[in-house]
Amino acid sequence: MVDAKMLNKITSAPGFIAALDQSGGSTPGALRLYGVAETDYSGDDEMYRLIHAMRVRIMKAPAFSGDKVIGAILFERTMDGDVDGEPVPTFLWEKRGVVPFLKIDKGLRDEENGVQLMKPMPDLDALLIRGRDKGIFGTKMRSVIAHADKAGIAAVVKQQFEVARQIIGQDLVPIVEPEVSIKSPTKAEAEAILRDAIAAELNKLPSGDKVMLKLTIPTVADFYAPLVSHPSVVRVVALSGGYSTADACQKLSQNHGMIASFSRALAEKLRVSMSDAEFNTSIAATIDQIYAASVNKVGAIAAE
Repeated sequence: MVDAKMLNKITSAPGFIAALDQSGGSTPGALRLYGVAETDYSGDDEMYRLIHAMRVRIMKAPAFSGDKVIGAILFERTMDGDVDGEPVPTFLWEKRGVVPFLKIDKGLRDEENGVQLMKPMPDLDALLIRGRDKGIFGTKMRSVIAHADKAGIAAVVKQQFEVARQIIGQDLVPIVEPEVSIKSPTKAEAEAILRDAIAAELNKLPSGDKVMLKLTIPTVADFYAPLVSHPSVVRVVALSGGYSTADACQKLSQNHGMIASFSRALAEKLRVSMSDAEFNTSIAATIDQIYAASVNKVGAIAAE
């Protein structure tokens, strides 16, 4: 059974979801933004130790609490890590009131038909069981859409929902994430195809099965409103997609029913060289800004 208290929080509590799930190829970029150059570490183990330290610093910040941050998406190594000796999922839920999610995909295939499907996940059931046993509530998996190719987008959505049904079968709530690239020359057209394809898959779900959607902020404001109101959708969250915090918040504020699930935009002003006081003040301001865009629908300029 899905945890009822966590489900209630994700369904109805005001706030947004933090994405702390950079992995593999995206980790060096996240560290560079934080002020850690690739010459500052050697090998993957050291790299992941540094990114974990950054994430722990974020999670321990006083502003990072369930009052405004209702969920956090974790990389597998983060889930397996600890905060001051306490397992990360336990720390998030019991000490911060933040619902833990797990990134489960293993990266992307090469582009075909204008999209990148997810790589195979042969050990997914074992990972889902392990995550559930550690207190994980739900999962996240990402595909990428670069062009408005109907066949390609249909393949992305089909794959996402096939895996989503497997996740639901393990009593977890999947976040379906078919990201439309903000650099796509046919972004609006791709979003129209995507919306229809997602709606068709949602309509096939058995009564009681629930998913979340993580989508690029659409070109047309409130374009995903029909998905927000669908009875099988717990919540629709928005990825920042490479937009700055200010731009992402401004665009998100125009979309009712969508809340943030930002990664880069959450951490872009944080630096390893900051004192704890400076770090905590900076992330508190960013959390306030993202919360205002998610809940109060106040754009970046007004929020500042």
